[in-house]
Amino acid sequence: MASAERSIRVSVAYSPRAGEVDEVLVDLPAGATLIEAVRASGMAQRHPTLDLAGARLGVWGRVETASHPLRERDRVEIYRPLLVDPKEARRQRFRKTVPARRR
Repeated sequence: MASAERSIRVSVAYSPRAGEVDEVLVDLPAGATLIEAVRASGMAQRHPTLDLAGARLGVWGRVETASHPLRERDRVEIYRPLLVDPKEARRQRFRKTVPARRR
């Protein structure tokens, strides 16, 4: 099989809100980039509020550039912006579970 004829299969995942994940498999030509996988996935069409120009992208939990070359079975991830600082969110959850101390 010639190199130009090879293809790779990757998954593209996006979580529009907590507890919900939209994930699709896409077939791409060998040497495809991260942004090509995102465009082929149709995520921007299914999620109109998704701003691909400002979104951070990654592979297997590691932020990468849009031109990052993909390999067979990679998991491309589109990250949404954080609404709350993770440290502050943990503090708030902790305060809800621990009763206030009496002074």
